[in-house]
Amino acid sequence: MADRIFAGVLLLVTLAYAFIAFTAIQAPFQYDPLGPESWPRLLSVVAIGCILGILWRPDNDSLDVARTTWFRLAAILVLLVAYAELFEPLGFIISTFLFSAVVSAMLGARPARALLFGAAAGLLGYVVCVMLLDLNLPGGFLGELEWGVSAPETQTEPSTGGTN
Repeated sequence: MADRIFAGVLLLVTLAYAFIAFTAIQAPFQYDPLGPESWPRLLSVVAIGCILGILWRPDNDSLDVARTTWFRLAAILVLLVAYAELFEPLGFIISTFLFSAVVSAMLGARPARALLFGAAAGLLGYVVCVMLLDLNLPGGFLGELEWGVSAPETQTEPSTGGTN
């Protein structure tokens, strides 16, 4: 039953997405037959077909969710809100470390492994986002420490090309 409830909600979201894909996305010109209009339309049609397939098949399972599962879901929701609120003040590395470590501990990891996973997620995520993707992430109070990794600086004033 849970899959049908989820599929019903997802069908509503996908129908809204399809409406936008077929009405709002209008490219003034296209060089390619599969331009910016085609992919959202194709994705929405395929997604609606898959969701209808889930809703069509017979359901033999009942929806029995343990009390601990509801507690974990609520805790994850609270942790996500806390992560979003602490993202700017603490910065990416520390907020991601805390979130990842707590969630992995909730999911059964030993404390040492949870801390190691949190550290790896924070540091590697920062390196990937800053060095590979050129994203600007908040540093928080670690913002002054570059750790050998820095985002490309933007030039605020135009250069004069030399002095006379």
